[in-house]
Amino acid sequence: MSTTAQRYGVCVRNSAGENRDFTPVSNVSLPPYPRTLTTAAKFVVGRYKFFSGVLPNNRWWAGTALTFTVAATVTSPVMATPTAAAPTNASAMPVGNLPNWTQNYSEDFTTAAARGSVDAVYGSPMAGYNGFSDTSGHGTYDPGSVLSVSNGALDYYLHTENGRPRVAAPVLNNYAGQTYGRYSVRFRSDKLPGYKIAFLLWPETDDWNEGEIDWPEGNLGDRMSPASAIKGSYSNGSVKFDPPNRVYSATDSTGWHIATTEWTPGGVQWFWDGQLVGSTTQPAGVPDTDFRWVLQAETALDGSTPSADTAGHLQVDWAVSYAYSPNQ
Repeated sequence: MSTTAQRYGVCVRNSAGENRDFTPVSNVSLPPYPRTLTTAAKFVVGRYKFFSGVLPNNRWWAGTALTFTVAATVTSPVMATPTAAAPTNASAMPVGNLPNWTQNYSEDFTTAAARGSVDAVYGSPMAGYNGFSDTSGHGTYDPGSVLSVSNGALDYYLHTENGRPRVAAPVLNNYAGQTYGRYSVRFRSDKLPGYKIAFLLWPETDDWNEGEIDWPEGNLGDRMSPASAIKGSYSNGSVKFDPPNRVYSATDSTGWHIATTEWTPGGVQWFWDGQLVGSTTQPAGVPDTDFRWVLQAETALDGSTPSADTAGHLQVDWAVSYAYSPNQ
C-alpha cells in the first residue's frame, strides 16, 4: 500500500545541533519500500547527522539518523539567513509547582530545529497557523520561512517574501486548553516597525464572545500592554476590552523580559518581570471557558506596514503554564 506525502526531504544536523534542510520534494507517492532522494550541497569540515523527513496528513515524521564526516573544507561559502544571538542574562525556566498553581506545561527549546523543520521536531501545533492572512490582512502566517530553534530559543525571523510580510503564531501545549491558569514566557525582540505581538489566550471554541486575554501585546521594540475582552461584547468584527484605558510595561521589548498572566475566577492580572502592570476591573472581563495559549506575531494594527527591507528577530527563551489549584 502507498500513500501520498505533501513533502519529503532530507535534513542534516552538525555537531552544534544546527540543521540544514535540503529542498523537499512535494506531493510524492511513498511505497512501503525504501525511496531514493538525490540531492547535493557543500559542507564545511565536521561530523554530521542526517535523516529523512516526510509530511503525510499534515504531520512530520523523521527517519533514523545516520552520520557522515567532511574531512576537507569547501571553496564556496553557503549563504544563510542572518540568525539571532543566543539569550543573554539568562534566567532559568521555572520547574515545579507554585502555591495555588500546578505546572502542566513547559518548553525550554533545548533541541535545535532549522527554519522549516520546527513542526518536525516540536510537532505541528508549534508551527501554528499556516497559509492565511494575519489580523491586519497585510501579513501571511508562514511558519516554514519564519520559525526555527537555535541557541536555546524559539526564533521568529520576521521579514518580507514576494511582497508579503511573513509572520507566525505557534500554539503551545498541543492545542490543549484550560479554564483559568498561569502563563509565563521569557522573550525579547528587535525593534521592527510594522510588526507586533499578541501572546494571547483564545477560546477553544473560536467564539470571540467568550473573551480573549492578551499579554504581552504591542509593536515590536515598544512597551507592551495587556487587555482582556469583555464577554459577550463581540459585534461587527470587534470587541470591547478591559481595562478601558491602556496600561504599559515599564520597559520595551528589546531586552529579555518575563511576562506573566494569572487568570483566576476572581480576575486577571498581568506581570512584567514580577511587577504588576494591570488587572481586570469588572467581572465581564474574566473568561470562564477553556482557552488555548498562542504566541502570535503579526503585522501592526495601527495603520503602519513593514517596509520590504525590515527584517529581524523575535525570540522566546522558554514558556511555562500552570493549572489553577487553589487547594494545593
